[in-house]
Amino acid sequence: MKKLFSVMAALCIAFAGVQSAWADKSLENKACRSVHLWYDAPEGVAFFTEMKVEQSYKGSYFMATGFNMGYYGIQELYDGKKLLIFSIWDPVGQGDQVNPDSVEAEKRVKLLYKDEKVRVGRFGYEGTGGQSFYDYDWKVGETYRFCVSAVPNGERTEYTGWFFVPEEKSWKKLVTFSTITGGKYLSGYYSFVEDFLRNGVSAKQMRRASYGNGWVLDKKGRWHALTQARFTGDSNPMMNINSGVKNERFYLQTGGETVNDDNPLWGTMNRAPEGLPLPDFNFKPESKEDK
Repeated sequence: MKKLFSVMAALCIAFAGVQSAWADKSLENKACRSVHLWYDAPEGVAFFTEMKVEQSYKGSYFMATGFNMGYYGIQELYDGKKLLIFSIWDPVGQGDQVNPDSVEAEKRVKLLYKDEKVRVGRFGYEGTGGQSFYDYDWKVGETYRFCVSAVPNGERTEYTGWFFVPEEKSWKKLVTFSTITGGKYLSGYYSFVEDFLRNGVSAKQMRRASYGNGWVLDKKGRWHALTQARFTGDSNPMMNINSGVKNERFYLQTGGETVNDDNPLWGTMNRAPEGLPLPDFNFKPESKEDK
């Protein structure tokens, strides 16, 4: 009996080894799939959320507050350096959407303000626009607060990226960009986790972040809690992805031995409002046209 048990145990171990080897081989020369959470909320003047990175690797972008004209979050670069990045697109249809110099100067994103420690520049190859970088050694397992505010001003909208600096216990205004929108407010709210290294090894590495206490401030000064999210992915066919609700927070996970066993791709999930009753972010919801 002992001999039979030993043989069966050996077979199980061998089978598990074959499965693991197959899984590793299936992830070779692949990239992690980019995964997103899309939130339903009205047009707004501010978009607030809290984000905690739970697992990261070099070449990761954890985007906290994405919207119709840009996105804002944190990255771990190729060399392990960490920073915040806030980007705003040029208006659709300008230039060739690849070369940032192809957009006429008067139609480009304009820089209106930047903190002295913020670096700014132009970007291309995914649309064109203006972007900013703030070096900050964020930590895995720590919760950080982000907010984007929007002020329509004629044909343009002025977007500001705000960050609550835990060490200073205060909100820091990082940068304000203006772009042609026809005077639109914030809309199209989303978050994502992305592998931008795409080195053929990164699909074996799991990336995970959780998002909670999300809110949108509408044009009339009312806060709307983000309690529903739709899980989507890009065109990459990899299915080692997942999303769900844990501790009243949405989470996104991609790469490694991830299994999509919580919320199916394209599925919708709900959570109860939690955390602060309202964000501790003081923003006056009025456009310059109202003054």
